[in-house]
Amino acid sequence: MNAPAQFDIVIAGGGMVGASLGAALASLPLRVLVVEATPPADAAQPSYDDRATAISESSRRILQGIGCWDALAPAAAPIRSIHVSERGAFGVTRLRAAEHGLASFGCVVENRALGEVLWQRLQAEPGVTTWVPAKVTAVTQDQDGITVRVDRGEGGEAVVAARLLVAADGARSPTRALAGIAAATRDYGQVAVIANLTPAVDHDGTAFERFTPSGPLAVLPLTRGRTTIVWTLAPDRAAAVMALDDAAFLAEFQVAFGYRLGLFRKVGRRASYPLALVQAVDWHLGRVALAGNAAHGIHPVAGQGFNLGLRDAAALAELVARRPGDPGHPALLEEYAEWREADRARTVRDTDSLVQVFTSELPTLRAGRRLGLVGMDLLPPARALVARRGMGLAGRLPRLALGQGLGP
Repeated sequence: MNAPAQFDIVIAGGGMVGASLGAALASLPLRVLVVEATPPADAAQPSYDDRATAISESSRRILQGIGCWDALAPAAAPIRSIHVSERGAFGVTRLRAAEHGLASFGCVVENRALGEVLWQRLQAEPGVTTWVPAKVTAVTQDQDGITVRVDRGEGGEAVVAARLLVAADGARSPTRALAGIAAATRDYGQVAVIANLTPAVDHDGTAFERFTPSGPLAVLPLTRGRTTIVWTLAPDRAAAVMALDDAAFLAEFQVAFGYRLGLFRKVGRRASYPLALVQAVDWHLGRVALAGNAAHGIHPVAGQGFNLGLRDAAALAELVARRPGDPGHPALLEEYAEWREADRARTVRDTDSLVQVFTSELPTLRAGRRLGLVGMDLLPPARALVARRGMGLAGRLPRLALGQGLGP
């Protein structure tokens, strides 16, 4: 067998977080390999499908810092206001970006557009190599380095020597398992139904988060007057809704959401996926580190999943830039784990609490959450705190999220 190919960092997974990490590292004098199982333009690519992603203000800054935002901006729909309500209740909270001196809280981008921009960036960088289709099949490591075996399909098998392997290949990460890192999973007993809908009334940059007895229902603005929905339902109800024809689906959704955007006139292709909270037990083991959904798969309420993962990528890139020579050094990875665990714990607590509180039928919780929505609408400091956390601007932030470079 030929001698191992030499890289500084191998990224297993070229989805949104893995590709973003590769783009962030491209500015450093490193040899980076991105290994991805499914071509980005393939219809079966799970990261770049018909779904859309909410991008917070801190994430927009990160994308700007890694050279992707200017190309992505034309496909981004700004979120100028957020409307939070509970079906059948009087409480409503309205958050407006203008109240905070901002043009928007963030934006919504279709995943295919994001994937196209990220991969164009990767393939333009001389320090980044992409292998696709390819997948990591074995991992061995010692104190000084790591050896990664990669199945390149028709390209045969390759062996790679590196200093750091980053698993960014999803909530069911095969690389995480190969490295021996366990993960705890809690099934929410819910399924998210995803689709793009066209309403009769212009959304005017408003995102809606509506809590229903079955779970949260989000309606997010898209370009060209469209919206994207994340409709959380019990599994049997989700299966029934997915089986409806377009007209019946729109009628069912209209009942759940209401008429704030008038009649929904058109629905695109629908998809669904089960919801679970997945948290890796460790952030790293030896020279293997986790990022994105490989470290944490969270509920889509409030749209924080990608934003949390992108902060993983920005933080890890910053720490690598700060410690030239060995990107897999134990002290570097331990600092990464401590930094990211604080952010993960806060985000999981926020999203998980929303799901638990707004699906409970206990009379005291029902009354409390309705009063809470009214109270927040009346208290500017409370709205400001919620807005800041939603924009990803709370806690310790990576330099990229502050609009700065990676630094020395």
